[in-house]
Amino acid sequence: MSDAAQPSATEVRAAAEAVKAALDRHLHAVEGRSGEDDPAVYAAFNELAAAAEEYDELLYDAYDEVTPFEIPGDGTLPVYTGPEEPSAISVLIRRDYTVVEPPRLLSQARRVAELDPDVDADEAAGQNGTASQAGSSVHAALGVVFGEFEPDEIASRHKEFGLEEGDSTLWVSAADEVSEPGEWLNAPFDEADPERVVCRFDVSAVFDEELDEDDEEELETLDSDR
Repeated sequence: MSDAAQPSATEVRAAAEAVKAALDRHLHAVEGRSGEDDPAVYAAFNELAAAAEEYDELLYDAYDEVTPFEIPGDGTLPVYTGPEEPSAISVLIRRDYTVVEPPRLLSQARRVAELDPDVDADEAAGQNGTASQAGSSVHAALGVVFGEFEPDEIASRHKEFGLEEGDSTLWVSAADEVSEPGEWLNAPFDEADPERVVCRFDVSAVFDEELDEDDEEELETLDSDR
């Protein structure tokens, strides 16, 4: 960065004052919170995060120094704008899998077809064939397996189906009212609004990696103290 592009000391000082003011607003919101999901607390949190990030960037550009603040990334929830007392909710779930053992998946699909003569490979996977051909391709096998077993059962037994878990997330989203039967089935996720998420639960290997890194740092600290 050139000298002309560097922020001035006045700009850095102003950013620091903005952080102080945001800290006061956040504390005030926390002290006066109306409940666990008070939107005022969310708003003050986001303002504090933005002020801290701005100060951190200006401080680095001007003085090549950093702050100890951990700035939340894009994964943080936006400010909640849904009803204060939701009368209806939608639960949105996404689970990712990798097909790591196709033969195991095909075998399970064939077993399902043998045990259940009503299984229709055409209907399950959109392919030409009969139930006896359910294990003839990964496409057909996925249709049969996911048509036969509940998603939670597949999640708990994924290795039996030759699958490997990836990331997963569950959103509990507030709704104004329960939708009419069949109203959203053609596009079930089009109306997913992050600002109406009451709570969410994420599972990812990246969290395990972060824990491993923290453990390694703690061990290094212990070793250095000896």
